[in-house]
Amino acid sequence: MMGSQFGLAGSAGARFVVMGGDGADAVAARAAVALIGGSVIDAPTAGGDAASVIPAAADAVVLILDGVADAALAPLLAATDATCMARGLPLIVAMTIAQIDPVVATLGDRTDAVQLLCAPDQDQAEWIAALAIATTGPSPGDRVRSADDERERAARLQAEVGRIAELLARIAAEGGAGSGSRAADRHVRFGAPPPSVDIAAATVRDVLRARRLRDRFFGTGLFEDPAWDMLLDLFAAALEGTQVSVSSLCIAAAVAPTTALRWIGKLTAADLLHRHPDPQDRRRAFVSLSPAARDAMYRYVAALADAKLPLV
Repeated sequence: MMGSQFGLAGSAGARFVVMGGDGADAVAARAAVALIGGSVIDAPTAGGDAASVIPAAADAVVLILDGVADAALAPLLAATDATCMARGLPLIVAMTIAQIDPVVATLGDRTDAVQLLCAPDQDQAEWIAALAIATTGPSPGDRVRSADDERERAARLQAEVGRIAELLARIAAEGGAGSGSRAADRHVRFGAPPPSVDIAAATVRDVLRARRLRDRFFGTGLFEDPAWDMLLDLFAAALEGTQVSVSSLCIAAAVAPTTALRWIGKLTAADLLHRHPDPQDRRRAFVSLSPAARDAMYRYVAALADAKLPLV
């Protein structure tokens, strides 16, 4: 079977509904379905709500938003997601970079349960990964890529997020810990106030610029560290008192938008980031450091200053 050469046996035979016309993304999606051994079943194109458009025989839904008018995006996505959730169907959403904020704002808490593809590559790699995650494994949170390289990337991402979360938690705990008594434990549990740190947002921005400067001399991809880039960008924003949109944070991550969105999901699950809608514009979503992450960043900078080490 064609799917077996990619190690995607769990996706072989899956029936996908591709909603969104016949553009380049639709063509790429259909080709990727064939490559993993799945099949595409047709859906009615005229009238009807999502519940009537998605055939009962579907195992997963691919919704392509490129070309969808701004006013129609939220209703279409919300209705499709509600139908998929009610039927227990995995949902893969392909969007443009300009659609990142309205998509995340519309999905809200459901964002991490949906496979998001942003300007997916036409070489099929991103499509195959998303389709495999959606149709392999017991639940959206536990699904992993079955191809060897995708499985390795997922494992590295999970391990790196876990390492960062553990490091920041340890920094925060050590900053407030005393002699190890019950009183000290209680002090840490409720969170000591962050130390007074003399650091300017411009200093953090300079670190980010220096990290991007490396790419000009060594090429992109060699020094990818999206989790730390995003934490630094959000820390600078916290110091400035400014808000950061999801799309802006994806740019700061300096990786492909789809990869950045996955990192945001992992960091949110690790309680390092918080997502919240823009109260002035429901089509946009903001991201910020969680209180614990912000506290840990302050303590980390204080520890560096104490050791006379630079922020990098």
